[in-house]
Amino acid sequence: MRGYAFTQYIPQDLPKGGFDDLLKLFMHLLNYTAGDANEALAWMNELDKQHGLTNDEYGMGDFIEDLKKRGYLTEDNENGGYIITAKSEQTIRRSALEEIFGKLKKSGKGTHQTNYSGQGDEPNAERREYQFGDNLEQIDMTQSIHNAQVNHGLGDFHLTERDLEVEEMDFKTLTSTVLMIDISHSMILYGEDRITPAKKVAMALAELISTKYPKDTLDIVVFGNDAWPISIKDLPYLQVGPYHTNTYAGLELAVDILRRRKTHNKQIFMITDGKPTCLKEGSKYYKNSFGLDRKVVNKTLTMAAQCKKLKIPITTFMIARDPYLQAFVRQFTQVNSGKAFYSTLSGLGEYIFEDYIRNRRKTLR
Repeated sequence: MRGYAFTQYIPQDLPKGGFDDLLKLFMHLLNYTAGDANEALAWMNELDKQHGLTNDEYGMGDFIEDLKKRGYLTEDNENGGYIITAKSEQTIRRSALEEIFGKLKKSGKGTHQTNYSGQGDEPNAERREYQFGDNLEQIDMTQSIHNAQVNHGLGDFHLTERDLEVEEMDFKTLTSTVLMIDISHSMILYGEDRITPAKKVAMALAELISTKYPKDTLDIVVFGNDAWPISIKDLPYLQVGPYHTNTYAGLELAVDILRRRKTHNKQIFMITDGKPTCLKEGSKYYKNSFGLDRKVVNKTLTMAAQCKKLKIPITTFMIARDPYLQAFVRQFTQVNSGKAFYSTLSGLGEYIFEDYIRNRRKTLR
């Protein structure tokens, strides 16, 4: 039969009933409700009406009771309804990690590699001749014996220092990272939710570092009219405000945090969708949302140059496509000698994770 046969579309990724499937949806919705359990449950009830998420044996009331029994929800005695627990916060971070990290084609082994090889911590694919000071554990005995046979023959076999071949080793180092998140009002303007992907990436990165790289440090800085640090447990509740974009204040705070870190490797990741539009002068704010204000831009570039002097590279993840904004980011990146990625919202997590892991694997010689 030629032509097309149209049937009703039935989504395949909707929960089929049962606690585990509904829990995944609930955790996903919490990202969009800024951790508001009551709003997320209201959305689930509406979805249940439209798509039949539950059945006669397991209803939404059963699901809520299971959330309470298993420690995901607790009753809000002050305002009524429910609030999520620390277990839910960790589950959201873990879900974000699985969603983003699972998309990466290659992942790191949990070590920062430096540019120095030799007596390191982890072997890599490179081989070289033995040098004085190399550990015996680095010697590739199979290849070394093969070299001796080739060089001296089988009849008079002997092994010399020149026959020895060693595996290159990479050093494990520590990295301190500050993740800056733009929470200006433009992050939810123009019909696009940009704060939720940024928040999800931050939670995933926090979970990655705490589980795979526990000796690394991650600090979160949010910036609008001002900048202030937030803890990892506050990430699910993060929302944008009626703010302008004070990039300078965010960078200033990030540098202040990194100065107090004792690690040698320091970096700043900045997620933003727009231009700097605000400065704080004493107790007042200098604001200009129209175009790139020279006063604001120059002070921001000065801070980027200061970061360069302190050997703190800035990687900017730009989630806007305006040519004049991209031109500013290029100038900002050039001043700092950092990097910039012009990312879509769907690819933001992969970009940040790949760059974080790549920065942990700089091969030093």
